[in-house]
Amino acid sequence: MKISYLLVFTLTQVVLSNPTPTQPERLAERQLLDLPSKITDQSQIESIAAGLESDAAILGAAASILIDVLEAIVPSPVPAAIPDAISSVASVYAAHPTDFVVNALDFILDGLVPSDITNLVTTEGSEENSSSNNNPLSPSPAVYPQKSAGDAPYSLDENSLRSAIYIPSNFTYGEIPAVLLVSGTGALAGGNFGPNFGKEFQGSDYADPVYINIPGKQLADLQIEAEYVAYAVNYISAISDNKNVSVLSWSAGSSISQWAVTYWPSTRSVISDFIPISGDLHGTETAYFLCPGFPRLPCAPAILQQEYNSTFVATLRNAGGSSAYVPTTSVYSIFDEIIQPQENTGASAYVFDERKVGVSNTELQNACTVAQPGGTLYTHEGVLYNALAFALAKDALIHDGPGDLSRVDVVAECQKIVISGLSLTDVLATEAIVVELVFGALTYPDKVLSEPAIASYAQTDVPA
Repeated sequence: MKISYLLVFTLTQVVLSNPTPTQPERLAERQLLDLPSKITDQSQIESIAAGLESDAAILGAAASILIDVLEAIVPSPVPAAIPDAISSVASVYAAHPTDFVVNALDFILDGLVPSDITNLVTTEGSEENSSSNNNPLSPSPAVYPQKSAGDAPYSLDENSLRSAIYIPSNFTYGEIPAVLLVSGTGALAGGNFGPNFGKEFQGSDYADPVYINIPGKQLADLQIEAEYVAYAVNYISAISDNKNVSVLSWSAGSSISQWAVTYWPSTRSVISDFIPISGDLHGTETAYFLCPGFPRLPCAPAILQQEYNSTFVATLRNAGGSSAYVPTTSVYSIFDEIIQPQENTGASAYVFDERKVGVSNTELQNACTVAQPGGTLYTHEGVLYNALAFALAKDALIHDGPGDLSRVDVVAECQKIVISGLSLTDVLATEAIVVELVFGALTYPDKVLSEPAIASYAQTDVPA
């Protein structure tokens, strides 16, 4: 049965959080779409995705149609083992390298994400994902409205900034060094890191995880989202006996973290390590693939700001943000499907060290080679479960300065296909992040045709 492309408006114009329509409304929408009750093969997936650009201007459908599509997909059995899952992920991307919508639907069809993917897409889920937290402890000294005179002004109120911080109940307030986990576009920190780094850090004696859950899954103006990071760094340090913290980020979490340390200089003295995973500090040439129909149709602000030649990226570079302010350990893969380029010194994740604070840049395929399990087809999200990436992060956290390959058993780590201790369930949960990214980008309600203006405090850094 052929699928109409009115679904496109659903994906690109209506946010999932709108009220669920009545059953008659949903039935009418399904009939209008001529949506089959079951989606079981690749041709149906490609038919849905093919119309995203051509018919995206058609109006009238509700966001619930997207849920109908997710629920109509009949997934294949879950892969039997972790190597099978990673091989299947690679096959999906090989077939459609830059068709992120097809890939997201294929992940569901091929059983490569958790069975509750609809819940993951439409709700915050676990408490680690909460962006409405009660953190009553007052920081001493105060960190709002400014910790120091050189800090940029906040546009958000302190309660909004503080409530985005999820502090686990067993947090030690400085007895074990805090690590702030900053998610990427389309994700909340609990889902982003819970099945990988967060799982490994929890209960360790070297990293006490804290989750920064930016409302709206980090699809709005990256400059505003950097405020959450700047505040969290100073707040967690202040309530932890003013001890240093570290920041571990994924994807665009890296660019907003670097923006934070660039324009809130008070953060630099309390950060021991910055560890970007699959970072996009220099933007990506593939950003527009997440915006079907652009520039005819609008796009989420954060995605436009991550385009390789965006004003946001150019301003960060011009302000000195392409070079580290604190010891930095960057790990990335040349097979990153979302961020490109990711190779050699031209990699978007590559961090320079003009200030001589200590930087290590590790391209997994250079360190492990593609002949070893740890250097094979690790994707944007796959680096989160790569054993060498974790080993370098841990090395940075337990030593002064950045992670150092000379202190890591590279041979042993490169022979592992994932971090020791992670399960197949953890790998599939990590893969779900990219599905959340795609659907979050398509359903974000406040799309724009051009990136947000640079904030007044950074105007002098905008390239002429």
